[in-house]
Amino acid sequence: MPTRVCFVFLCLALSLTACVFILLFHRNLGKSGLRVSCLGLGTWVTFGSQISDEMAENLMTIAYENGVNLFDTAEVYASGRAEITLGNIIKKKGWRRSSFVITTKIYWGGQAETERGLSRKHIIEGLRGSLSRLQLDYVDIVFANRNDVNSPMEEIVRAMTFVINQGMAMYWGTSRWSAMEIMEAYSVARQFNLIPPVCEQAEYHYFQRDKVEVQLPELYHKIGVGAMTWSPLACGLITGKYSDGVPECSRAAMKGYQWLKERVNSEEGRRQLAKIKELHLLADRLACTAAQLAIAWCLRSEGVSSVLLGVSNTDQLLENLGALRILSQMTPQTVAEIDALLGNKPHSKKESRA
Repeated sequence: MPTRVCFVFLCLALSLTACVFILLFHRNLGKSGLRVSCLGLGTWVTFGSQISDEMAENLMTIAYENGVNLFDTAEVYASGRAEITLGNIIKKKGWRRSSFVITTKIYWGGQAETERGLSRKHIIEGLRGSLSRLQLDYVDIVFANRNDVNSPMEEIVRAMTFVINQGMAMYWGTSRWSAMEIMEAYSVARQFNLIPPVCEQAEYHYFQRDKVEVQLPELYHKIGVGAMTWSPLACGLITGKYSDGVPECSRAAMKGYQWLKERVNSEEGRRQLAKIKELHLLADRLACTAAQLAIAWCLRSEGVSSVLLGVSNTDQLLENLGALRILSQMTPQTVAEIDALLGNKPHSKKESRA
């Protein structure tokens, strides 16, 4: 009997429900063979800064026990403390290294001119620093945390290939790169027999759509680059917490996040909050929260391998994980209703020509 058939019968014999859950919960990262949970846990703002190490451990434990295998960080998060916290938790939990995926991002590593950017020097030294803070031999994916106009693309791709060949990373990807820059990296890799990027990290939510819905699907079909998206709740805007102003304990009230407060209080922010109120009514109809609806909406997009969650307590995490429960309700009719409410559906070049 073929292996695939045996596996199906085994799943049915053990638990049909569990089998479906696993198949639903993991996706290939782009067209690579790496399987990542469709929801991942991010550490931006929270780890090493906004929350205690004890809360960070609770969040990672709940996430891991619920099937999340993807944990994302960066050398710049909390000036390296996010990586230290993440590494300490991994070491304490004693989980098999082969059972989870760790990603970090390189660009802003320090104050010196040579401690930032994507020179060969900083990519290699920056990743070594990250591995030291994480207490790991390797990360699964190292991301270039924006493009560097001062570093030639060939130098960037060669350095990323080097750290992979040295066993410091399994794959590399880009973060906040344009489609043109990603394609240039791919072309350089093919020209010189180097390793191309497998994934782009991009902001994606109701009010930030064009790149993930139009540009990245084209790259996915052409060169296999997947999308790992972040900020599905638009820094909390979509939850409705800013409907009556900026709460004292919110991210927009934190030091260094004046830009978010200004965004919430802007004319565009008020228009977005009005649309969010309508989306809350739709969520009520679907018997879910606004956050769950927004995350499920992100997951329904073609080419999205995983959505990174940013949470500061266990209640938020459990609520966000519940988004998987309503994925089946992301029907064409529901998506069309959301598009009508938002009024910002992007159009591909083919649709524009038509």
